[in-house]
Amino acid sequence: MDDEYTEEDRAERDRPGRGRLLLGGTLATVLLAAVGGTVGWVLADPGDPQDAAAPGAAPTGSASPLDPPTAARPTTARATTPPAPTTRGGLTVPRLVGMDFEKAREELHDRKLGWRLVFGTGSGRSVTRTVPAQDTPVRPGTTVRVEVSGPAPEVDVPDLVGEDCDDAADELGDLGLFPRYPTGNRGEVTAQTPAADSTAHWNDQVSLSCGSAPTSTPEATPTP
Repeated sequence: MDDEYTEEDRAERDRPGRGRLLLGGTLATVLLAAVGGTVGWVLADPGDPQDAAAPGAAPTGSASPLDPPTAARPTTARATTPPAPTTRGGLTVPRLVGMDFEKAREELHDRKLGWRLVFGTGSGRSVTRTVPAQDTPVRPGTTVRVEVSGPAPEVDVPDLVGEDCDDAADELGDLGLFPRYPTGNRGEVTAQTPAADSTAHWNDQVSLSCGSAPTSTPEATPTP
């Protein structure tokens, strides 16, 4: 078979380094094939979806640091109406207009309210107006002005001498009269003005002298 090659073929085959070139080419081919297979495997494998996410991407459902903060919805203050004034127990001025003034006074007394009777110049005994007005909320002890259509009626002054001053004051109040104490209100009534059985009018004052009853001094007996 050596005869089939020419002299030039033999020389080319026997040239130094040819074997190395063939071996190097073979190794290069093998390395390229291995690298190509590895790159193809990496590209073909999707891997973990989270690992495949773009760097710096925020997780699903969380706000991005660049997103503006969510502003709270402004609330509108609801206008409120101040509550109506109330009193303990719902106490109000009773409806007295048209009522006899003495009956009106009893109604106020039962509600623990005070009264001040103001008599008019007309006729009759009926109440024409109250201050505060009827149905007005009030506190216990409030004095109500009661206006009466006619003048103050007459009343007989009772005999109060010898009575306790406190009891005498209550008796005058029941009759529409007011006590006055020029010497204090302790002890028994020693004198009164006007005198017993005198005529007075509603709202008049009766002066009461209170204290100890004066002791009578025995008269000196003349010597014979």
